[in-house]
Amino acid sequence: MKTFELYEPTSVREAVGILTKSGGKAKPLAGGSDLVTGIMKDWIEGPGMPLPDALVDLTTIPQLRGIKADKNGVTIGALTTLTDIVDSKELGQQFPLLTEAARSVASPLIRNYGTLGGNINQRPRCWFFRGKDFACYKKGGDTCYSVTGDNRHHAIIGGELCYCVHPSDTATALLALNAQARVAGPAGERTVPFDKYFTGPREDVLRENVLKPDEFVTQITIPTPAAGTKQGWTKLKDRQVYDFAVASVAVAFTTEGGNWKDGRITLGGVAPVPYRAKVVEDALKGKDIKSSIKQAAAAIRTVARPMSLNAYKVDLTAGLIERTVLEALGG
Repeated sequence: MKTFELYEPTSVREAVGILTKSGGKAKPLAGGSDLVTGIMKDWIEGPGMPLPDALVDLTTIPQLRGIKADKNGVTIGALTTLTDIVDSKELGQQFPLLTEAARSVASPLIRNYGTLGGNINQRPRCWFFRGKDFACYKKGGDTCYSVTGDNRHHAIIGGELCYCVHPSDTATALLALNAQARVAGPAGERTVPFDKYFTGPREDVLRENVLKPDEFVTQITIPTPAAGTKQGWTKLKDRQVYDFAVASVAVAFTTEGGNWKDGRITLGGVAPVPYRAKVVEDALKGKDIKSSIKQAAAAIRTVARPMSLNAYKVDLTAGLIERTVLEALGG
């Protein structure tokens, strides 16, 4: 493993200052389950992705932890562990979608030190990206090896240059809940809606989100859902233990007389970013959910562009959407 300097700031301002001074050679460290044990220990680097010379440990900043609720919603510190989210009675009552998504992440041991911010911002799990011998587009190379290689787990929606899929379960849930991220940087703090937080390969193939090298997330805010909001989460894995999603579905919606009134359907494991399935939402608007959901879910086929080995994901995703919406509805 490459040697590195470790900084332990006690405030957001101090952490930002260290990152800025490093000139892009330092990275913020959350739980470390991806950056340290995944990227750095395995020497995953490329022309556009050098390993960091220093890490800035954000877990030493007390204000980045905790769950606070008020009449407007809930604020979760980015360094709050996934276990704390799973165990929160307040979140379980108001946002069961998030707690179930967090519960589906990895193993209890990883959830004990993995953080919400770290889970949201983890790098793709594509085996070419993670492979030492593949200088793919996302590492600054000039090839996407999945195009002609083993692409059974790759994107069926939104791929271009890179066909990786976003690995975060909590990010998919938070997009469905219309969350916002608070980002700290040298210019101060800014709020970014999750609708605009993620960056696909068409915008910048080297990144998955809007964060600059000297920025990091300090907290996540979720607005109070409308009365009667239905929520649901389904995750399908190759192995039903400690694995990433082949496909996942998060839903949060309101109804009126059994009809779809308003809401969000988001997908994980099928696109380079957490994907909002607006084509399905539009197909359900104002319609009786039970009689319309099968046809509406099938609308995902109109935006899918599967590769040579992953067409199975299209029908699978349509089925998961139908199942998740009906389970959330209570039927």
